[in-house]
Amino acid sequence: MIDLHCHILPGIDDGADTLADSLAMAETAISQGITHILCTPHHNNGKYVNPKDEVIPKVAALQKELDQRNLPLTLLEGQEVRITGDLVSEIQQDRILFTDLADTYILIEFPTADVPAYAEQLLFELRSMGKTPVIVHPERNGKFREDPNRLIPYLDMGCLAQLTAPSYVGVFGKSIQKTAKQMVEHNLVQMMASDAHGIKKRTFVMKDAYEQIQQDFGLAKVTAMEQITKDLLNGDAVTFPEYSEIKKKRFVLF
Repeated sequence: MIDLHCHILPGIDDGADTLADSLAMAETAISQGITHILCTPHHNNGKYVNPKDEVIPKVAALQKELDQRNLPLTLLEGQEVRITGDLVSEIQQDRILFTDLADTYILIEFPTADVPAYAEQLLFELRSMGKTPVIVHPERNGKFREDPNRLIPYLDMGCLAQLTAPSYVGVFGKSIQKTAKQMVEHNLVQMMASDAHGIKKRTFVMKDAYEQIQQDFGLAKVTAMEQITKDLLNGDAVTFPEYSEIKKKRFVLF
C-alpha cells in the first residue's frame, strides 16, 4: 500500500515532533500494510516553510534511520503545498517537490474555510505548464463541504483530488464523513492518503478506510484508487474515472 500524503518527518511541521515519533509512525504504517510513504511536510501555509532543498536531505536521514532498524518502509520526497499567488514562481525557482520525479503531479492544499478567488486561474495556469494539481482533502474544506460540486470545474480542467482516510471513517465527524462518502461515490476524489500526523493525533487508518470503501462501493473502486496513487508516484498518465454531479435531494411536503 502507498501513502501519498504523510507528515512523518520529525520536527519540521505539525506532524512528528521527534525521531522517536517518526519511528513510531513508521511502525504503525508498516502494521497497516503500507510499503511506501511520500513525505509531505507543509510548505508555505503561513506557519511552515519547507522548500525542496531542505526536505530532500531530511527524507534521506529518516530513511537511513529506518534502514538501520530494518523497518521495511520506503520514503519518498514530497510537499503539501499551500496555494499562493507565488506558486508558479516557486516552481520556476525549483523550490517545489512533486509526487513524481518528472515533476508532473503536485499536492495543493486550500485554506480550511475558503477557496481563493484566484484558485481556478492559477490551477489552469499550472495545467497549461503541463502540471497536474492534486487538491488535497477537499472534503475538509468549508466551501467544498458546502457544495462538493464546486470541485467539478477543477476536474474538468484535468486536476485531481485526494481524499483523507480518517474523513471516510468518521474521525473528523459525521458531516465530513458524509461529504467524503459522496465524493467517493461520484468520483469527485480519485485517490486516498492518510495525512497522518502521529500515532495518537490523526494516525493511519488507510486499511480501515479502504475496507469501508470496498464494502460501500465494491473492490473495483478501491483498485482504481490504488492504481491512481501508484500512477502519481511513477509520473504515469492517469485514467480518469468518470465523475458526476451530486444531485441535491428535494423534499416534498404533503
